[in-house]
Amino acid sequence: MRNTLLSIRTARDIDAQIDKILRDLGDPEPPLSLDLVRELLRLDRNYYSSTDDGVLHEVSHRLLVAGKQILARPTILFDAIRKFELKALFLPDRKRILIDATLPDAKQRWSEAHEIGHSVIPWHGDTMLGDSRHTLTPGCHERVENEANYAAGQLLFLRGAFVREARDFDPNLKTVLTLKKRYDNTITTTLWRYVEQSGLPLIGGISHHPLRPGDNFNATDPFRYFVGSPRFLQEFSRTTEVEVFRHVRSYCANRKAGPLGSAEIVLTDDGGKRHAFAFETFFNQYEALTLGVYRREVPLVIVAGSGLTRASSA
Repeated sequence: MRNTLLSIRTARDIDAQIDKILRDLGDPEPPLSLDLVRELLRLDRNYYSSTDDGVLHEVSHRLLVAGKQILARPTILFDAIRKFELKALFLPDRKRILIDATLPDAKQRWSEAHEIGHSVIPWHGDTMLGDSRHTLTPGCHERVENEANYAAGQLLFLRGAFVREARDFDPNLKTVLTLKKRYDNTITTTLWRYVEQSGLPLIGGISHHPLRPGDNFNATDPFRYFVGSPRFLQEFSRTTEVEVFRHVRSYCANRKAGPLGSAEIVLTDDGGKRHAFAFETFFNQYEALTLGVYRREVPLVIVAGSGLTRASSA
């Protein structure tokens, strides 16, 4: 899945909501306490699971009584959760966040922040629970989810605080791991945020072990997440996931965990110019994390007559 950047206006509106929360909390230091955020916003949190769905039964009954069309058949809530593999949801009329209890703690944290994002973005209220007046098209649904993800990232990484700290370190995976611990978020969300906030052409990827793909590996869609910084998305829009993954496999070692390798990889921008990126990949026994950092433009080498002539690509 590739990241999609929000419009400047939408991002600014969401930033204003997150800034207010952080200001009301006294501009906290990382890691952010979501308990304090819920208390401030007067949100409730409950858990559900396939083996104990009492909370869902209560919710479906209350929403049916409230006259929600989607719950004309109470089991539709359970069907939706199973069909779409929902790991969390926000119920606006109850101001309640429901989280799948089987999620690991770190992923519960992200899911909760995502639902908080839905709760504070004013135009998301009518899209929750499939309100028949605001039925979502697939494109609209994707946009709403991207907006909630953006809000979650801005909240968990304390807006400008993460950006300022990230710039104090050299751009590499060691920095991503350091910031992961400081902000107490998953490595995936930290890498994503690190790449998206950069002013340089940066690229990040989350995938199977490049040399040990799992049974559900798709060679035409090799990265679970493929993230580009704003400059990378603008200047290298033609660079494909397949191309990048092929480069990654070329330098990775067949190790069980830890650093898998690094290399300087040349990518071509949309104008045909060649650029060197410093790539490195780390495997945490579950996912392979790849980061590519821009280094420099690479001159062209042209064969002329019997010798080689070096020419700049500028």
